[in-house]
Amino acid sequence: MEGVVFNIQRYSIQDGPGIRTTVFLKGCPLRCAWCSNPESQNPHPEIMFREKQCQSCGTCADVCEPGAITLAEGEPHLDRGMCTMCMDCVEACPSGAMQVSGKFMTLDDVVEESCKDEIFYTNSGGGVTLSGGEPLFQPEFSRLFLKACKDRSIHTALDTSGHGTWQVMKGLLEYTDLVLFDLKHLSPAKHVEGTQTGNDLILENLRKTLDSNGVKVWIRIPVIPGYNDADSDVTELALAVGEMRAAKVSLLGYHEWGRPKYEALGRGYPCDRGALPKARLESMKRVIEARGIEVTIDH
Repeated sequence: MEGVVFNIQRYSIQDGPGIRTTVFLKGCPLRCAWCSNPESQNPHPEIMFREKQCQSCGTCADVCEPGAITLAEGEPHLDRGMCTMCMDCVEACPSGAMQVSGKFMTLDDVVEESCKDEIFYTNSGGGVTLSGGEPLFQPEFSRLFLKACKDRSIHTALDTSGHGTWQVMKGLLEYTDLVLFDLKHLSPAKHVEGTQTGNDLILENLRKTLDSNGVKVWIRIPVIPGYNDADSDVTELALAVGEMRAAKVSLLGYHEWGRPKYEALGRGYPCDRGALPKARLESMKRVIEARGIEVTIDH
């Protein structure tokens, strides 16, 4: 059993309680305009070109047999349509400007890497978080990974958009202690606008997850200026989450940390919204707290 992983982040403190290790899988059915990890969207390994690290030596073009890399005024240009993903350019690049995001890893290797800090999980009340991308996109690998962690008595968290079949979701919940459920928008039309995907399945899975015995749910809301931060949006969200009986709501402030990653993938940045004032997050926090819910402001 292998999965496609693009990062294993140790000493993570934002993805659940205590000190954690977060495993990021590749592949996601959503295309959120504000996505800070665009390298997580496609399910296969892909090349990222960090232009600022490039020494303009031309080595990448020299080793590229398909001719996908050409030089213009000494600067390499990658034709991703011609690229065969042989990774010769990545191996040859002396400066590390050519990088690969994502690699196939066996289940045993991911479990072993994730459990290196097991003593810290025990002492801090932490554990392992499975994220993405979207873990439901690699359902069997995700299920077996969570099961392996539970077999070692490690606390497990599942970070998900909820976009997948209930059969898949239910299979993962069997080995999950905490669900970090991302909620973008309650409006179907606005959800499509922001993610290119509807939210009927997501909201249905959220309701079923909340009804599942023994599974704690934290709802995480990315707050995007001009998308879901209007007073009417906040009021509707507060009413909805107040009825959902979630253990906590986390507000995630909009940022542009993903912009350089889009450039490295040869894509334009799709979400230029400007900074979100902290005072706005504090105001939203108070509105939702008034419904008797614990609310935190995170990144």
